[in-house]
Amino acid sequence: MKVGVSFISSDYDLETTIKKIDESTADYIHVDMMDGQFVETANFTTQDIKKMFKGCNKKLDVHMMVCSPNKYVRDFSKIPNVEYLTLHYESHRRPIDVINMIRHTNMKVGIAINPETKVSHIVPLLNHIDEVLVMSVKPGKGGQKFMEEVLYKIETLKDLREQNGYHYIINVDGGVNKDTIQMVKDAGADMVVSGSYVCKSDDYDKKIDSLR
Repeated sequence: MKVGVSFISSDYDLETTIKKIDESTADYIHVDMMDGQFVETANFTTQDIKKMFKGCNKKLDVHMMVCSPNKYVRDFSKIPNVEYLTLHYESHRRPIDVINMIRHTNMKVGIAINPETKVSHIVPLLNHIDEVLVMSVKPGKGGQKFMEEVLYKIETLKDLREQNGYHYIINVDGGVNKDTIQMVKDAGADMVVSGSYVCKSDDYDKKIDSLR
């Protein structure tokens, strides 16, 4: 199980939190970008993110919780650390257009789905993407409780991948901790995002290892 760590809910200041994740055993730093429109909260611009991770060693898994995600693709392609750039299915009238934009860069492309969005909505996109980010909480704020009703989506995505020879990884974001990780593993996820469970502790590596 790979682990990405989100820093938006932490007991430390932003700079310290990012440094601690960068020095940890995490596979990725999960970067939540929010525009205050797609979700209520607004946080960082692409320029903010570029500055925040200058000199960072870890790869970035960027989750765009924004309207018009196409506006940000070019700027993110100029940030060397970004491995995955993920848009929300619900954020664009024609997500395939944004997917194709990302595919023409050096980044891998992800599609995120909200808890209420059915897997059937993204089936036509599955052959074009590298990651599906299954939201197990409402997007936009940390510290929420894991929604067990999304487990069937993970199982469905795993079955579709096996049946069709797709190559995406299944990533799960929200409420992942020592009490919920086994359910996520059993459903077939390849990667999880953890925020407050890791960043509100004094031993990041111990918490990360408990999720593997």
